[in-house]
Amino acid sequence: MTRKAFKYRLYPTQPQRNDLERTLALCRHLYNAALQERREAYQKAGKTVGFYEQKRWLPEIRTELPEYKGIHSQVLQNVIERVDKAFQGFFRRVRAGQKAGYPRFKGRERYDSFTFPQARQTGVKLQEGGKRVLIYGIGSVKVKLHRPLEGRLKAATVKREGEHWYLVFTCEVEPRPLPSNDQAIGIDLGTNPHFLVTSEGGMVEAPRYYQKTQAKLARAQHSLSRRKRGSSRRKQAQRQVAKLHRKIANQRKDFHHKIARRLVNEYGTIVHEDLNILGLARTRLAKGVLDAGWGRFLQILAYKAEEAGRRVIKVDPKYTSQDCPVCGHRERKPLWVREFRCSGCGGHFHRDVAAAINILAKARTEPSGMGTAWAVP
Repeated sequence: MTRKAFKYRLYPTQPQRNDLERTLALCRHLYNAALQERREAYQKAGKTVGFYEQKRWLPEIRTELPEYKGIHSQVLQNVIERVDKAFQGFFRRVRAGQKAGYPRFKGRERYDSFTFPQARQTGVKLQEGGKRVLIYGIGSVKVKLHRPLEGRLKAATVKREGEHWYLVFTCEVEPRPLPSNDQAIGIDLGTNPHFLVTSEGGMVEAPRYYQKTQAKLARAQHSLSRRKRGSSRRKQAQRQVAKLHRKIANQRKDFHHKIARRLVNEYGTIVHEDLNILGLARTRLAKGVLDAGWGRFLQILAYKAEEAGRRVIKVDPKYTSQDCPVCGHRERKPLWVREFRCSGCGGHFHRDVAAAINILAKARTEPSGMGTAWAVP
C-alpha cells in the first residue's frame, strides 16, 4: 500500500471563509502556546514537556476557552503533534551535527492548514455526489472534485494558498504497476537552453517560468515596496506578488508532472545524477537551478516510478560531461562548449547527450542508441 494525496479546490462563502480563517488563527495560537510552554519548561526548570502531557491539557483548554469548542478535538491534537514533530526534527539535526534550526513561533502567513487525522471516521464527509463537503465547524462547502478519490481515505487537510482554499485528501491506494519494460535511459538535467537531455538524444527545452515572469514580478514588488505598511493598498499589492509566485509554482509543477509521467510510461529504468542541488543553489548558477526545480522534479519522478513499478537509479555525477562515451578519454572543457569532440577517438556528440550516455553507462546498462527528440506539448 502507498499513500497518495488528492487536492481539490474549495469554494467557501464569505461567512465560511471567516470561519476557516478563525479556525486557522486558533490553531496557530494553540501551536505557539504549546511551543512557549516547552521553551519555558526547559529554560526555567530544565524539564522536557512531551506530546502526551500537552495533549492531556486539551479538554481543559476547550472547557476554559469556549472558542475552541467549535474545533474538532482531533484537529487540536494534530496541532500538538506538529509541535512535537518540530522538536523531533530539531533534536535529530542536533544529533546529526547539522544546522539545528530551533522551532519558531508561527505568524499568520506561516500557518496555513489544519488537519483531520481520521477523516474516514469523523470530521469530513463528502455530500451530493462529491459536489459539496461537510467540514466540522465550518459547514457544507462547495468543492470541485476534478478527479475521483482512490483507495482508503486516511486524513484530510484544509489548506489556504493565497486567497484560495483547498482540501487535500490522503488515501492509501494499491500500487498499479505498468507492464514490465526492459528499456533504460539516462537523463542529464540542465537549465538553459534544455531542462533535460536523454541518452537517446531527446531534448526538452527549459521553460524558465520565473525568468520569463521576472520583469512583471519586479514591477509588482516595486509597487509593494512603495505602499504604506498596514494599508489596504499594501495588502492588495502583497496579494498580487503572491499570485504571481503561485502561478510560477503551478506552471513548474505541471511541467514536472508531464515530463516525469512520460519518462515513467516509456522506460523501465531511469538513471540520473545524484546532484548536490543545495550546493549548486549557492553558486552563480543558482537562479537557473532554482527556476528549473530539479529537486522537486526528481521527487515527482521517484514517486511516480515507485507507483508504476519502475526503477530510478542515482549515479555519481563526477566526470559525466568530461568523459568520451565511446573510448572513455577524459578531457576537461568549459561549460560554454556545447559540442563534445573527443581528441582520443574523434567522436563527436552534443555535450549533454554524451553526459546522458555516460550517466546510463554508470548504472551498468547499455545506451539504447540515438532516437528522435521529444518534448512536452
